Amino acid sequence: MRIVVHGQEAFGKAVLERLLERGENVVAVFCAPDKEGRPRDPLAAFASEKALPVHQPTSWKTPEALELMRSFKPDVCMMAYVTLFVPQPVLDVPTYGTFQYHPSLLPLHRGPSAISWPIAFGKTLTGLSIFWPDEGLDEGPILLQKECEIGPDETLGDVYFKKLFPMGVDAMIESLDLVRDGKAPKIQQDHAKATYEYRFKKAMSEIDWSKPANEVYNLIRAVNPAPGAWTRFNGQKFDIFDARKVDGSGLPGEILGVSEDGITIAASGGAVLAKRVRADGGQKVTGAEFAASTGMKPGDKLDAAEPKTTT
Repeated sequence: MRIVVHGQEAFGKAVLERLLERGENVVAVFCAPDKEGRPRDPLAAFASEKALPVHQPTSWKTPEALELMRSFKPDVCMMAYVTLFVPQPVLDVPTYGTFQYHPSLLPLHRGPSAISWPIAFGKTLTGLSIFWPDEGLDEGPILLQKECEIGPDETLGDVYFKKLFPMGVDAMIESLDLVRDGKAPKIQQDHAKATYEYRFKKAMSEIDWSKPANEVYNLIRAVNPAPGAWTRFNGQKFDIFDARKVDGSGLPGEILGVSEDGITIAASGGAVLAKRVRADGGQKVTGAEFAASTGMKPGDKLDAAEPKTTT
């Protein structure tokens, strides 16, 4: 079977590694273009090391891109973490079609930041989907799904790297075997149950300490390590990374305590212990180190969150 791998970053590289370990016939690798001033994409670099053809078109909407896919006469295309839009004519080139990885239980959490939002919403279950993409956003039929729990203290990084990443690589290979054996289903999604969440941008990650402590803690978990939940003290912006929900009461954003464990900050109905933080433009340090450098002490208050505006 002639396989094309389309993806990027460490996940795409891991899928390609597994395919080559199995002796699969990978005929080409497609990646998004490298960004100026940044290292080459790990998938592209690894594929080049293995002397595989690597192509990084800036768009798949051109006749040239369509002909590029056709030129490899693929039986199947495996899309492992793809950020560029791929039109239907390109998706349909492989004999047995194109399937794609998405880190949520579709039709829930379509779109970017699909791992962050279940955590932010306080959910205890998420998973991954392997689906047959079409020109809608994560709307194609389901080939395979896997579930995993979200632990009460797990962060975005925990859920992805410890669960959805390794599970996803296995699921991509399992899906390939189903396609090869002619047993790959195409289960239509229930679009009426679909949810779509926009990208979790930095501006949306500001902490509102007037909200319940559970919500504040879930936000911190959902964007750790990126883009990072943030707040301000005396006008100085800083991110909170490692944290823990703790007992405590006080005014929203009040500093309840500073210790070797970190900075205890009041929210509604509880508090959050900020164990590791980063000043804007600085390096990550312990909460105690940050408090010492800024003169932060119990009784001080963090700046109120700026009102959110919609356009």
